[in-house]
Amino acid sequence: MLPEKAKETIICGSADRFITDLLGIRKEGLGEYKDRLVRAIDSFTSLYGEDRDVAVFSVGGRSEISGNHTDHNGGKVIAAAVNLDIIAVAATREDGVIRVKSEGLAEDVVYPEDSMEPDPEKFATSAALIAGTCHAFKARGLNVGGFDAYTTSNVIKGSGLSSSAAFEVMIGKILSYFYNVNNVDTVEIAKSAQYAENVFFGKPCGLMDQIACATGGLIKVDFSSSADPDVKSIDFDFSSSGLSLCISNTGSSHVDLTDEYAAVPAEMKQVASYFGKDRLCSLTRAEVEESIIPLREAYGDRAVMRALHFFCENERVEKQAASLEKNDAPSFLALVKESGLSSFCYLQNVHSASDPREQGTSLALCVSDMFLKDRGGASRIQGGGFAGTIEAFVPDEYAGEYKKVIENIFGDGSCHVLNVRQAGAVKII
Repeated sequence: MLPEKAKETIICGSADRFITDLLGIRKEGLGEYKDRLVRAIDSFTSLYGEDRDVAVFSVGGRSEISGNHTDHNGGKVIAAAVNLDIIAVAATREDGVIRVKSEGLAEDVVYPEDSMEPDPEKFATSAALIAGTCHAFKARGLNVGGFDAYTTSNVIKGSGLSSSAAFEVMIGKILSYFYNVNNVDTVEIAKSAQYAENVFFGKPCGLMDQIACATGGLIKVDFSSSADPDVKSIDFDFSSSGLSLCISNTGSSHVDLTDEYAAVPAEMKQVASYFGKDRLCSLTRAEVEESIIPLREAYGDRAVMRALHFFCENERVEKQAASLEKNDAPSFLALVKESGLSSFCYLQNVHSASDPREQGTSLALCVSDMFLKDRGGASRIQGGGFAGTIEAFVPDEYAGEYKKVIENIFGDGSCHVLNVRQAGAVKII
């Protein structure tokens, strides 16, 4: 579709139902979202020309509902795609080169045939994510080809909403649509994205972020089989539950805290290695509890607590999924509080140990707990932790007041009242 035709399709309202029902955009925000799509198309044409056959894609960020730091050790999680997203306008090119211009950043130019090995000098760059996703596709026997793309994102970078995963999944979706007749399933796209982040980007993340961004909706995932994670949809509608999902950005990015983030899976795997296993999912909680003395001598107290957190989180995920399926909000909220306390005390990923003066997420949790104490609701750390964001489940009638309290401390726009997005990685038009 030519850019002008794509803009006409958006403006006339042909995609309105798709945007509101599947992308989670509230009706009052529909006009703003459509303006964003049109601006993205205009930006593409100014860079890459008006005579291109374009497609417009969207991938949402994700919120981790339960299962903090369990996926990388074969654990269980509940996650949801959210209505903050990355938009890409893209068109194929015949020379095999990939050019991606992200709003506010320099253009990435990747030559897939020359970028098939990780380059440490490009770690932590978007170019590395593009090259890594291409490498993963080729290793899986999938097709790779050139394209031009312009992207714009409101998934807050470094906030725990998985901006990097959304970007990786977007690259995979574009490659699937243009060069694999749109037949690469969401799990394969997610695995390729994770590979890019682990090997080419240099961050040892699990698979949860990519699965949630690629799949969409509210899902429970069991990662005990790394080759074939079990993904199940959860039938629960937050919009009609009386609870608002609030994500608050404390202004502290975790992009420079890779070492502390990486220590979490590493310490859990140390405990597993004591028993001759690769991941904690191959053990039972009882086995670890019976070996606490030699484990703390070998790996330290924190590693033991992180391992115990893993098993308790797995149990909570099953209980929370059952609560959501039964529409039992009080039980769900009680388990959210338990999960948050476990992350704070035992997993210890709420703030960085290297800079105890910087504890924005700890302060946000403190303020949230005090606000919600007599109003219902619950709060916990969001995502990888150490900085970034918290999430809170706030009764709808208090969501506006909660937002004001948070933004009074952390600034205008720091608190987002989000919707769960039903669609994963999708082509809009």
